[in-house]
Amino acid sequence: MPCPSESGMPRRSGVSTAVRRLLQRFGIVIALVLVGAMLAAATPNFLTTANLINVARQISLNGILAVGVTFVLLTGGVDLSLGSVVALAGVIAAGFAHPGDYPAAVAVLMGILTGMACGAANGLVITRGRVAPFIVTLGMMTVARGLALVASGGKPVSNMSPHLTRLAGDILGLPIPVLILAAVSAAAWAFLANTRLGRYVYAVGGNENAARAAGINVNRVKLFAYTLCGALAGLAGVVLAARITTGQPNAGIAYELDAIAAVVIGGTSLSGGVGGVGGTLLGVLLMGVINNGLDLLNVSSYYQQIVKGVIIVGAVWLDRRQKE
Repeated sequence: MPCPSESGMPRRSGVSTAVRRLLQRFGIVIALVLVGAMLAAATPNFLTTANLINVARQISLNGILAVGVTFVLLTGGVDLSLGSVVALAGVIAAGFAHPGDYPAAVAVLMGILTGMACGAANGLVITRGRVAPFIVTLGMMTVARGLALVASGGKPVSNMSPHLTRLAGDILGLPIPVLILAAVSAAAWAFLANTRLGRYVYAVGGNENAARAAGINVNRVKLFAYTLCGALAGLAGVVLAARITTGQPNAGIAYELDAIAAVVIGGTSLSGGVGGVGGTLLGVLLMGVINNGLDLLNVSSYYQQIVKGVIIVGAVWLDRRQKE
């Protein structure tokens, strides 16, 4: 029998509670360390500088998308249109990136504005039309994919200016997409932590009715979150087009699932109001390390899809368990 504490409760209960809190706070860091240690033992190539830079490059796109969807999930919403918006933004950017037509900055801006427009359309229908985010963004998934096919004529948009494709290159040995992710993440973290609108995002997701009673314009906060999410999807589309040197209308398939999974794994609640950019980046990194490790171990892509599905379901299950 465990000795009772001064409050009359067994000490073992206090220990288990402490362990549970430790896992809730640092569980993803522990998981990342354990997975990294196992992969380092299983394959000598995992901890090489070249491979670690490759992992960072691989997670950059998902990271940019995940930072955007973090804002949406914090408000209690969801965005299933990310992959299609990535494809549309990439096609539009590639169309403005032919040599001699426009400066590369114009192509980048057009891609971001395309994503922003899609995100704003999602937000307006959700807030003004009072339609469930799942339905609205599912519809945008189809619309954006169709627009990408129409804009490109169903073919890849090629002949891109080297000024734009340099976005996929390196600076001082560091991949530019990774630097973009770092800048986006730092700005998003500072925004959520230090601005009034950032606090409103948490308030709306935590209790929408209470936020409205406190005088917060809930619709504007949600519109902002979806517009920002769309803009970052547009940025990711530009970076992807630069990486593959074409605007692919069929690019970005299932990207939204990877982004949402990374955000939830990182501790952001599907119900809203809990989470942050730091956890999101850890979730992105964990998924990237797992994917890279499976590639190094020559695991079939078919099995990798199974592993991803299990991770997504497990993350949602843990999210629900934490609320019980």
